[in-house]
Amino acid sequence: MTFQTTETIQRLWETFLQEQLTDMAPAERQPYEQQFEDRFAELLGKAADGNAGDAFIDMLGMGARGAVEFDQISYPHIQPDFDDSKNPSQGHAAAELFFIYQHERMRVFQVVEVLLRMFRAGTMRIQRGPGARGLYLLEKWQPLRYKLRDRMLAYRRAFNYGNAVPPPGTIINTGFQRLLVGFMVAVAQYFRDLMIGEVIRGGQLIDQRPFGSVATVQRLGLDLSYALDRSTYGNIFSLAMETGHYLRTVLKLLDTPDIKKAFDANTKWDVVEAVVNRHLGGGADLSQRAKMAESGRRILQFVADNDFKTSIDPVLFQSVIRPMGAHAEAWIAAYRTTPEGRGFPGVTPALRSVLGKQSMAA
Repeated sequence: MTFQTTETIQRLWETFLQEQLTDMAPAERQPYEQQFEDRFAELLGKAADGNAGDAFIDMLGMGARGAVEFDQISYPHIQPDFDDSKNPSQGHAAAELFFIYQHERMRVFQVVEVLLRMFRAGTMRIQRGPGARGLYLLEKWQPLRYKLRDRMLAYRRAFNYGNAVPPPGTIINTGFQRLLVGFMVAVAQYFRDLMIGEVIRGGQLIDQRPFGSVATVQRLGLDLSYALDRSTYGNIFSLAMETGHYLRTVLKLLDTPDIKKAFDANTKWDVVEAVVNRHLGGGADLSQRAKMAESGRRILQFVADNDFKTSIDPVLFQSVIRPMGAHAEAWIAAYRTTPEGRGFPGVTPALRSVLGKQSMAA
C-alpha cells in the first residue's frame, strides 16, 4: 500500500474503533480491545508490503518508475523487535549464577576446602561413612574445573560483584545491582499500590485496572534482562552449569550423617555455620543469603522468560506477576539486613531514586 493509503487507514481506524465499541456494554469491551489493537498492527504491517523493497530507490528517482510522488511510495513500517532479541538461556544461566554467588558469600565452597584439609590431617572424627566417602571422591577427582578465580571473574562480568580484574575488552554489567534493586522495589510497590486500590474499591471482585504501574515493572525488567544478556556470553553458561552441579553435590555431602555428627550438627547449615565460625572468622549471613539466593534466582528466571509486551492486559499482567510479589518482598527484607543493603532507604524512596525522581523533601 502507498503512504497515502496507510494514512487513510490510520485516520479512519479510530473512528471505526469508537463506533464499534460504543454499542457494547463495558463488560463486553475488554475481550475485543486487544483484538482490535492486534488487527490494527496487522493492517499497518501489510501496508508496508508490496513494493516496499523498491521504495527507497523510488524515493531517489532511480527506480523503473522514475521520480515518484511521496504519496505513491510504500509506507516505511518497521517491526519493533528489540525486546525479542534476548537469549533466554543466558538469562537462566545468570539466574543460576546469582544463586551460586549467594552460596559463595555463605562460604560453602570454603567450608568444603576446610573439611578436605581436616580429612587429610585426621582432625575430623570420620572414617568410613558416606561423608568420608564423599570427601575422598572430591579429593581424588577434583571435579570443579572452574576455580575461585574463574568464578570471581564470572561474578564480576555478570553482576559487577567483587573486585576481580577482567581481561581487556570484557563487558561488565556495571548497572546490575541498581537494576535488580529497582525491579524488586518496582514489583513490591506494584502490589502495595494494588492492595491500596483494592481497599479503596472494596475488594478484588470489582474488575478494574489495578493502581500499580505496569509500565515501571516492564521497563526495569527489560533493562535488567538486556544488561544480563549482553554481559553473559562466553563461559557463563558452562560455568553456571558445572558449578551448580558441584554445589548440589557439596550440599548433599554436608548433609551426610557422619559429617553432621562430627560437628554436633542437626542440619547441613549447622555444619556450614560451625566451620565458618571456627575456621573462617565467622560472618556468613546464612539466613539472609539463603533467602536472597532463592528469591533472586526466581525473579531472574521470571525476567529471562517474560517478554514484557507493552500491550498486555493489566489484569492478565497482575495474574502473571503475582507469584513474584512475595519473592520481591522476601528478597528486599533479606537484602536490607546484609552489609551492602543496610543503607537501603525503603521501597518508595529506592524506586524514586532508580527512576531518577527527586525525593519529596528535596
